[in-house]
Amino acid sequence: MIAAVDHVQLAAPEGSEDALRTYYADTLGMTEIAKPPVLAARGGCWFQAGPVQLHLGIEPGFRPARKAHPGLRVTDIEAFAARLEKYGAEVRWDGELPGHRRFFSHDPVGNRLEFLERVK
Repeated sequence: MIAAVDHVQLAAPEGSEDALRTYYADTLGMTEIAKPPVLAARGGCWFQAGPVQLHLGIEPGFRPARKAHPGLRVTDIEAFAARLEKYGAEVRWDGELPGHRRFFSHDPVGNRLEFLERVK
């Protein structure tokens, strides 16, 4: 039986690791975690915040998905959106999911990310 999502893998172009580190660590506040040596040789980087892990892997001929995205639950969504904007990241609010406040943003290589919080 499936018990939980272990991680989400996103693709990225070769040589983008520094930009990804800036976005995922500095902008989003995630912590970079070490990749196993055999996987580290392939490039890319992994990040974690609490139980959430995002793995960014290098993909030859990379093109970001237009619709696919991870949905990341946040607390204090207004403050989190302000943090992204402070770092120059796009914040596009969307009010179409009942019972939630949410917005979309893109990482520096074009991966789409959804951030949401339940309305109380």
